[in-house]
Amino acid sequence: MTLKTSWVESANAADHPFPLNNLPYGVFSTDALEPRCGVAIGDMILDMSRAEEEGLVQLTEHPLFDVPFWNEVMEEGPAVWAALRERLTALLAEGAEARDRVEPLLVPMAEAELHLPCVVSEFTDFYAGRHHATNVGTMFRGAENALPPNWLHIPIGYNGRASSVVVSGTDIRRPWGQLKSPDHDKPAFLPCRRFDLELEMGAIVGTQSDGPITVDEADAHIFGYVLLNDWSARDIQAWEYQPLGPFQAKATATSISPWIVTKAALEPFRVSTPEREFELLDHLKDTGPMLYDIDLSVTLAPEGKAATVIARTNYREMYYSSAQQLAHHSTSGCPMNAGDLLGSGTISGAEKHERGSLLELSWGGKEPITLETGETRTFLEDGDTLGLHGAAQGDGYSIGFGDCLGKVLPALNDPYAR
Repeated sequence: MTLKTSWVESANAADHPFPLNNLPYGVFSTDALEPRCGVAIGDMILDMSRAEEEGLVQLTEHPLFDVPFWNEVMEEGPAVWAALRERLTALLAEGAEARDRVEPLLVPMAEAELHLPCVVSEFTDFYAGRHHATNVGTMFRGAENALPPNWLHIPIGYNGRASSVVVSGTDIRRPWGQLKSPDHDKPAFLPCRRFDLELEMGAIVGTQSDGPITVDEADAHIFGYVLLNDWSARDIQAWEYQPLGPFQAKATATSISPWIVTKAALEPFRVSTPEREFELLDHLKDTGPMLYDIDLSVTLAPEGKAATVIARTNYREMYYSSAQQLAHHSTSGCPMNAGDLLGSGTISGAEKHERGSLLELSWGGKEPITLETGETRTFLEDGDTLGLHGAAQGDGYSIGFGDCLGKVLPALNDPYAR
């Protein structure tokens, strides 16, 4: 597929993340406007609340854009999603008859503040990247026991905290927690000393399911994708994770990019999951290409200094697709809701520069990385700003997500001081 041209000129640049081919969904506000749904097109945002009020977008008998989140649209299902995309394309395409009516509804992105694009119902994070799982397992258990016995048969995950999901640009406070003190034999309550990032993609569930669903049904239920940073307190995690897995180490925050890139926009970039070492059970078997060719990178900027690219990889490195993760999640019969967020798990490649966490890049702190500023890092320091960046590259166009940024603030002096 080639670039679709728009009368919004900024959308036609080959390297712009928001061409007409993309049309991602977000929530924005300005000094004059309360938070509302918007669609990114070039350097502008189409105000969906006003577009609906003006009669330019009417998909159902009841309003969908009178609320500052996309859950109402998500709950309508794939037929409405497709109709909305078709209508937006018609309104914003080069030569559109309604240009004179639409143009006054555009807001410069530079003047807007971005918010969470949806109400996150629940958050589940997976451990579904083979290179990451192998690296971490090798560090903790040795190469011969790197992958748990079940890893090649099911996508392993845990239920996280929807309440701690934040939008890009939100500062992240270094957490306190109980950890095995390096200075004592017994545990201590201290600020995290090994704070880390995890480069992930997040899939947003669009329609509800009340029982087990197939992989194909799960794929149809996914509304779109975001970049996701699952901030991780590695020293807290190392002390608490046995036998039930991550808990407080993962509860500080999870940052997501501000724009939901729809599954339809990513359709031309589908790729297959890797070759299987063991055949999956029928309810998890691959039914076609369900991963995406999305280039990803991580930047780290010390306070007041330039950013360094510390990792580059691709979403196609995942072992399980989001559709397989969602299908597996549903097998117990647990309801899946519109707005559920599924983290892919850390995305790492085979090479060192493709590792999606500092835990891997510094090999557990033993091999510090050097930034372009000359400074070194094993884990995150106060004042560091982490950035996740991603785009799918088409023929003369790019499908971007908007950056996923977060700055690390110092831990509180004493969270229990009264």
